[in-house]
Amino acid sequence: MIRIGKLTDYGILIMTYLAREPEGLHAAQEIALAVGIALPTANKLLKMLARGGLLESQRGTKGGYALSRPPSTITMVDIIGALEGPVGLTDCGTAQQPGNCQRERSCSVKANWQRISQAVNDALAGVTLAEMTVPSQPIRIYERQPAQPVT
Repeated sequence: MIRIGKLTDYGILIMTYLAREPEGLHAAQEIALAVGIALPTANKLLKMLARGGLLESQRGTKGGYALSRPPSTITMVDIIGALEGPVGLTDCGTAQQPGNCQRERSCSVKANWQRISQAVNDALAGVTLAEMTVPSQPIRIYERQPAQPVT
C-alpha cells in the first residue's frame, strides 16, 4: 500500500482548517486544538509549511499563521512537497533525485516508474486545498467493468 506519512496527513488537516477559516491569523495552540493534534506536532508542521511558502507567520502576542495565497491556488502536491519532498514512488520516480539507485543506468523499468510517478503527481496537482474543504463523494479513478462471459 502506498501511503503518505502521518505528519503529512496532519499537515493537510491544518491547511484545510486554515482554508476554512481564512480571516485573520491563527495561533498554533488554536490550530492544534481545532485539528486535534498535540501542540509540538502542530508547531513542527506549521514551521515546515511556512518554510515551504504555503503559510505566512507573524510573531508576537497577536501573531499566528495564515495561508500565503488563496486555497484555490494551493494543491495537494504543493502541501505534500512541502512536508515530504518531491512526489515519487521510487528513488528514480522523480527527476529531482537522480543517482539514488545503484541500478539506475541499467534499469529496464525506470521510465515506467517515472511515468507512474508523474501520473500520481498530476493527480495530486489536480486537487486544490479549496476542494479539500468541501465534503464530497468518494473519488472514482476508474469504473470496474463486469466480467464478460466466455462464449
